Amino acid sequence: MINKYRKKPVIIEAMQFTGNVAPFEVFVSCGRYSDDGTFYIKTAEGEMHVSLNDYVIKGIKGEFYPCKPDIFEMTYEKI
Repeated sequence: MINKYRKKPVIIEAMQFTGNVAPFEVFVSCGRYSDDGTFYIKTAEGEMHVSLNDYVIKGIKGEFYPCKPDIFEMTYEKI
């Protein structure tokens, strides 16, 4: 039998990466810039690249992960 499920309403913190380094370094303490200006964050799955305009989400356990803008905007709403 196939069941249907709804995502639990969870409030998260997130920040969109616009290329501005200073506020992002405060939010994502586990991130690093490479010499070519690429931004990476450490996630539970390993180091991941963050593209311009991606959102970085801080999960309920304090973990960080990137999310593409279209997926983020379909999944979350600002409160």
